Amino acid sequence: MTTRYDRITRVLCTKFNPIQIEVIDESAKHAGHAHRTGGAGGGETHFRVALISKAFIGQRLIDRSRAVHDALKAEFEMGLHALSLRLQTPDEASVS
Repeated sequence: MTTRYDRITRVLCTKFNPIQIEVIDESAKHAGHAHRTGGAGGGETHFRVALISKAFIGQRLIDRSRAVHDALKAEFEMGLHALSLRLQTPDEASVS
């Protein structure tokens, strides 16, 4: 069975061709939120994503975030509740 982690990673790699990607399931930090968010009790609802991609060159942060959310629209429809995003160009990543 494919996990949400696997699907998120695959979609982001396909869409943004990242130089570096890190996807971390932080759902355990949000245990007990399911009754308020409608999320399943089995986790995989909250993720932190760090992505470095040339696809972000010339884009404002809000546009990068919208692009990632659009790419993962199906996951949000299937119970993904929250993403924490760090989206950088290669030049920005080399400075930080």
